[in-house]
Amino acid sequence: MSIYVGNLSYDVTQEDLNGVFAEYGSVKRVQLPTDRETGRVRGFAFVEMGAEAEETAAIEALDGAEWMGRDLKVNKAKPREDRGSFGGGGNRGNNSFSRRY
Repeated sequence: MSIYVGNLSYDVTQEDLNGVFAEYGSVKRVQLPTDRETGRVRGFAFVEMGAEAEETAAIEALDGAEWMGRDLKVNKAKPREDRGSFGGGGNRGNNSFSRRY
């Protein structure tokens, strides 16, 4: 399981996040997505901690905390939803529809 960290400053680095979360336990991984076109940080991150108790402590301490001029949004990350492919309608594979003439 990982932690979602939202409302981050666009100046934040992986090292910054690692330092803050390390106060609550061992940080296994920090993922800081960037915009494909600009390379700029997107304002959120995912952090994986060594144990669930460490994740819980970090969430309780940091959710709503002010950091780098922003109020953080910190909670358990939700599983990524399958968004499907681009284009088309929602009836993929089901071409049985009725027409009215």
